[in-house]
This record gives sequence, C-alpha cells and structure tokens, in this order.
Amino acid sequence: MSDIKRFEDQQAAFLPGFICDLTQCCVSTQWGLILSEATKPAQPTYAYQQIAGEIEAQILRGDLKPGDQLPGEAQLASTFGVTRSTLREGLRQLESDGLLHRPSPRRMEVAVPQADQLTSRSGRAMALMKVTFRELWQVTMVTEPLAARLATQHGTEDEINALQATHGALVAAEGQMARTIALDEEYHTQIAEIGRNRVLGLAREPIALLLFRGFEQIAPFAPRFYKRQIEAHSNVIAAIRDRDVDRAEKWARMHIEDFWRGAQIAGLEDKIALVPGSLSSSNPTGEARK
Repeated sequence: MSDIKRFEDQQAAFLPGFICDLTQCCVSTQWGLILSEATKPAQPTYAYQQIAGEIEAQILRGDLKPGDQLPGEAQLASTFGVTRSTLREGLRQLESDGLLHRPSPRRMEVAVPQADQLTSRSGRAMALMKVTFRELWQVTMVTEPLAARLATQHGTEDEINALQATHGALVAAEGQMARTIALDEEYHTQIAEIGRNRVLGLAREPIALLLFRGFEQIAPFAPRFYKRQIEAHSNVIAAIRDRDVDRAEKWARMHIEDFWRGAQIAGLEDKIALVPGSLSSSNPTGEARK
C-alpha cells in the first residue's frame, strides 16, 4: 500500500468527512498558497487541527510568506475536503496564534506573530507547569543582567530618556500597588527592547512577568523593598547613560538578588509563581495591553 493510500485510509478512520487528496502539488502564485504532497500519515486528531497544522508548516518552511493572501474559504474548504465551518475553526486557531490575520472581512493573509502573543503563550505554559519563584529567579539572574549590558551598548539617548520617564512615573506611583507593578514590568521590558536582541526579549518576558508580579506578595513582608527597587533602577539607568556595561550588569544582578531576598522573607521560594487571573502583560497606566 502506498504512503498516500495509507494516509487517506487513516484520515477516513480518524476524521470522517476529512479526505483531502494531496497527491498533486497545487501551486497558486496568485493566492500565495502552496499545498505540498503529504509524506506522513495522518494522526488521530481533529480535522481543523490538521488544516491549521498543514498551513502552519508551510508558513514555517517559508512556502507561505508574510503578506501572502490565502484563497477564499470556499476554495480552501474544497481543497482540504472539509466543510467551511471546519475550515474556519482551523483558520481561527492560526489567527489566535498570530500566524494569520484579516486586513478585511474577505481577505486572509499570512502574518508574523507579535511578541506579546508568543510570550503570553509561554507564560500560560509556565503557569500550567506550576513553575516556582525559585525556577524563575534562577533564569532571571541570567537574563536581566544581560539585558542591562546590551541596553548599555545599544541604547540611544531618546530610548534612555524614555526609560528615565518610566522610572520617574514609578517613583511617583509609590503606594499604588497595581500601577507600581505595571511600571516595573514596563521598565524591565524597555531595557530588554533597548538591547535589540529579539531572542532575549522573547525568552525573558514571560519569566519576568511572572516573577516581578510577586512584588505584591513580597511588599507586606519587606517594607523597604520599594525604596531598594527605586535605588537599583536609578543606578542601572545611570550606568546605561555612562555606557558602563559592567556597572549596569552589576546593579541589575543586585536588583534581582534583592528581589530574591524579599521572596525568601515572604516564604515564596518554592511557591507557585502564578498570580491568578494575571497573565497578560501591562502598560504603565496599569491597564492590560491586550
């Protein structure tokens, strides 16, 4: 039995009604869609997940590029051998993942996922894994000093001034817990962005969001924690302005070490780090970005 015949038989067994003949490679430059020949047997999953998986694979391979327009729903449903409602479910999944977007109701295009979509997904995964403050702190001890070093090397005057403005707003927010947390997150995110390393930005943000939101749990046990936070932030900014990478890295490390001491005082070391209902990133106003 050929691989293609086995593929079709397994589709019929697992996914009634979802029989898509992919033996012929269909290339349409007009629509920007390439349907490659299937080489692996189907897995026992829902039809819409297979559709999403096939289109996602083509995007990741580069067969479909950002800005490419997909065919209309009727043509895609016919190609995959499914109903339009099943097709829409698969497209909705890709939209949710940031791989597709609709510039207009009748047009679907390939997109590049935004950073906040990727990091929020990572944050949810870590929450489901019930990661602890200790695990987050161990990684943040590497990412935050590195972010400060890169910011010192690459930050422009305007970017440093914007960072200073965020810090000034944080100083003014004393006693406002929600706003303090939002501004603290914004401060650390700005430093990472100034460093111009997208991989670091994606890697550190969900970790930092979960970790720094422990501030609310630490503050009652460490009254001087807020003042020490302000001192550390001020010294990091000063080092960035002076282009002193070692000093910026040192103060960033001391800041995270100080946070860890607060977590220890509060007895949070091996507690689950998730703050219920608080996974989306925030802006300086305290309102959710998303």
